[in-house]
Amino acid sequence: MKTILIVEDDRRIAQNISRGLMEEGYQTEVAYEGYNGRDLALRQPFDLIILDINLPGLNGYEICRNVRAEKPHLPIIMLTALGEIEDKVEGLERGADDYLVKPFDFRELNARVATCFRRADLIDKSVADEVLRIANLEINLSTKQVKRGNTPIDLTAREFALLEYLVRNRGRVVSKMDLAEKVWSLNFDPGTNVVEVYINYLRKKMDRDFEPKLIHTRAGMGYVLKVE
Repeated sequence: MKTILIVEDDRRIAQNISRGLMEEGYQTEVAYEGYNGRDLALRQPFDLIILDINLPGLNGYEICRNVRAEKPHLPIIMLTALGEIEDKVEGLERGADDYLVKPFDFRELNARVATCFRRADLIDKSVADEVLRIANLEINLSTKQVKRGNTPIDLTAREFALLEYLVRNRGRVVSKMDLAEKVWSLNFDPGTNVVEVYINYLRKKMDRDFEPKLIHTRAGMGYVLKVE
């Protein structure tokens, strides 16, 4: 079930929105003040925020900027009485996904919420396709970042390519010849130890100080990346 945070200081409007969204099957939480709304948005895993601009404490523009800096894919709909084009432009430039002017029809708000969720689902799928995971190892193919748990691992381009190939072939024993051809694009030379050298580099950086161990040697056959 999707959870929506409503940051709105007009209690009547906030409660009407909350009631309507719950009737549509969403869970809701309401904040009536800016700082509280920002803290809730940053601290809890909401799926969408409906955000007023003129709020006591901290205005919606600043909340949007703060949230967007830490949660770049969290959908935000600004819902405000400020209807000038300059207000809309500023809201969108601060990171809002949509902008709806009061007074509004709840059916339009509900349709915009549904549209934001459809966009977010597409983004989530795209992001998921770019990230490889096994145990507590995470490889982001877009940013080329590698982590074990919360610890970033600094890899060279060749080390990254080797690790990516092992993860894509997780659970399968891959030979030195296979690795040389796929990662280095080389005809395998039995006399070279380049594969062993780079496997050792990887083990020192992303396996030696972490659990579970992921890179395993299969004597006479090659290597396998798996949780044992």
